[in-house]
Amino acid sequence: MKPFSEVLQTGHDVAGQGQTYILDESWMQGRGIYGGLSTALCLDGVKQQLGALPPLRSANINFIGPASKEVFVIPKLLRQGKSVSFVQAELMGEAGLITQAVFSFGAPRESRLEGVFLPEKSMTDPAASPPFFSDNGFTPATQGARPAFTHHFDVRLIQGHRPFSGVDTPSFELWVRHQDATAKDMTALIALADMPPPGILPMFKGLAPISSMSWMFNIIRNDLTNKSGWWFMRVEAEHAHGGYSSQNMSIRNDHGELVMVGRQNVAIFY
Repeated sequence: MKPFSEVLQTGHDVAGQGQTYILDESWMQGRGIYGGLSTALCLDGVKQQLGALPPLRSANINFIGPASKEVFVIPKLLRQGKSVSFVQAELMGEAGLITQAVFSFGAPRESRLEGVFLPEKSMTDPAASPPFFSDNGFTPATQGARPAFTHHFDVRLIQGHRPFSGVDTPSFELWVRHQDATAKDMTALIALADMPPPGILPMFKGLAPISSMSWMFNIIRNDLTNKSGWWFMRVEAEHAHGGYSSQNMSIRNDHGELVMVGRQNVAIFY
């Protein structure tokens, strides 16, 4: 199992045209690459190829094609203004386009509006929460449902239900951290941010395929100070219709401060 930091270390420049990386099976999700990793590789490829950029502010991600073990990131600077830059990144594989991302980077500016409009959340102790992926958390029919990439993370269930529980509540709260203790920067956070299964999955009464189609997120704070390494994550599906589910996602640090918010569109085959 190749840790996140080792995947990044495989990256190298190809004739100034892009950045190539070598993966292993542990990062696959069905026929695709785990979305958090593919997005993180897009971001790392941009940083490696384009150099210094302002802090990351937001991203729009589309998960398009199947995976391959060797991938190639092609970055393209769309616009560079005085304070904001827009960069496109395409993650390519043997079968073509895997993931397309558009990142916006923005330098801080003075503003008369500064404040925290959502209060800090009172944090629980991760050690007091049960593992999210545990033998007693799945029925015999769903034992094989855990994706390989989830073994790269330590995940604890705070509130809600596990996938395939057949409940009426399409939401849950988790503590999540990298098993790779060196994964601490913004790229590592992006790699972790897509780890939770869709919020609609606890409503499933049995195994059925799902596929993330698109993901957008905003970075609320670039200070990633987080001594414990644990990130508080909440996922809530707000709607399901015609085989698609829309959901909200948020991440807080271990102090309860909001760090990242996002939305995702998920195809469901149930």
